[in-house]
Amino acid sequence: MTTAPETGTDAGLAPELADDLAAAALTLARRFSTGATLWCVAPAWEPHAQHVAVEFVHPVVVGARALPAVALTDRDPVATARLSVRPGDVVLAVADAADPYVREIARRAPAWGATTIWIGHGARPPAGSADHVLWHDDPDPAQPATGGFVLLYHLLWELTHVCFEHPGLLTTEGCTDEVCVTCSDEGRVVEVTDPGTGSTALVRTPDGEQEVVVDLVGRVRRDDLLLVHAGAALRVLSAEGTR
Repeated sequence: MTTAPETGTDAGLAPELADDLAAAALTLARRFSTGATLWCVAPAWEPHAQHVAVEFVHPVVVGARALPAVALTDRDPVATARLSVRPGDVVLAVADAADPYVREIARRAPAWGATTIWIGHGARPPAGSADHVLWHDDPDPAQPATGGFVLLYHLLWELTHVCFEHPGLLTTEGCTDEVCVTCSDEGRVVEVTDPGTGSTALVRTPDGEQEVVVDLVGRVRRDDLLLVHAGAALRVLSAEGTR
C-alpha cells in the first residue's frame, strides 16, 4: 500500500478521511463487481480526471484487474454524463465545492441511478451532495497541484483492489421483508425526458423510463428534476431547491 506523507506533526490521513476513503473503496468495488463503469470529471482540473481513469484502466500492479473508467472532458460534462451514465455506474469528480458542473451532475445522479464520489478541498459541499466525499479541508489554492488529490485517488484505487481480494465483501444481503423502508415507494428524484402535453410526463429513473402524473406541479420542462412519490410529481427541484 502507498504510505501517506507526513502533514505537519501528524502522519498519514486524518481518521475521518481514512474512514471515508475505505467506505468509498468498498462501494466502488461492489459497483465494479456488478459491471459498473467509472466516469471521471474534473472540469477545472482535467488532468486529474484523465489520471484517475488511467489508474483504473491501466493498473501498474501485476495481476491487478483493469477496470472500466472514462474521463469526461467535454465542454458540457453534464450533457455528456447524461448520455453516458447508466444505472449502477459511478461518477467520480475532482473539483471544489462551488464547481457548477459537478454540483449539477451530483444532484442528477440519483435519477440516473449512479453513485457519486467527490474529491476536493477547502469549503465542503453541502451535506448529502454526494454519496462519498473525500475532502482536504486546506483552502490553499495550490492544493490541486500539491499531490494531495493524487494520493487520495491512488489510495482509492489500491483499496478497491484490496476489496476484490475478499469476495465476501462484494455482496450485500437483499431485503427479504415484504415491505421495508428501503424498498417502499419513498419520494425519489427523477429527470424529465419528455414533458408531454397533458397531465403526465416521461421521466428517467434508475429503473428505466416511467410515466408520472404532473398535475400537482403544473407544466414541466425537459431535464427538470422532479420529486416523485407513488407515481405523482410533488415538486420541481431547481438548482437552488424547489420551484
